[in-house]
Amino acid sequence: MFAVGHLALGYISGKTASKFLNVSVNIPLLFAASVIPDIDLLIPGLEHRGPTHSLIIFCFLFLPAFTLHRKRAMPYFIALAQHSLIGDYLTGGGIQLLWPVASNWYDARVRIKSLAEVSLEWIFFFACLTVMLKTRDAWILFHHHPSNLLLSVPILTVLLPPFFSFPMPVPPSLILPHLTYLTLFTLPILIDLKFSLKTT
Repeated sequence: MFAVGHLALGYISGKTASKFLNVSVNIPLLFAASVIPDIDLLIPGLEHRGPTHSLIIFCFLFLPAFTLHRKRAMPYFIALAQHSLIGDYLTGGGIQLLWPVASNWYDARVRIKSLAEVSLEWIFFFACLTVMLKTRDAWILFHHHPSNLLLSVPILTVLLPPFFSFPMPVPPSLILPHLTYLTLFTLPILIDLKFSLKTT
């Protein structure tokens, strides 16, 4: 799955979990958590969709957060886990979901860049925008907050594929959602930088 789907699913799943658990969430952190498993693309020698996509590793890494923050950590865990459990499980070559206990690759065998996959990305993208507008989270992003700098993580994930073909080129049909996210994430950072310059 491309960044469009991962970001949308991370936001929607994390936001839904926060409503069920009656906890508040940091929107930039939700978006950042939704794409963190793809850090493997930047680590030489680490296979993409391998250990950084393992549910076992996610649980291990989140133990301190669950210990300290209890249910408040759950929306971020869900935003992270959906990357593998939904996004990458559905499309493109599988994931090592249970590494290191098992090295098997699991997937639903939907081809990446297929019509089905691109359609899913658009559906998730529209659902994300709808929820962001309905809950007013889109406007919250445009208020000064230091956590807005976390949006630089998802900015890289929407910037690199369409413009630098890293890790792979984006289908032309997904360029518009990538540009929409790029705008949505860049403006809050610029607002924060402007605010910082005014206060110094």
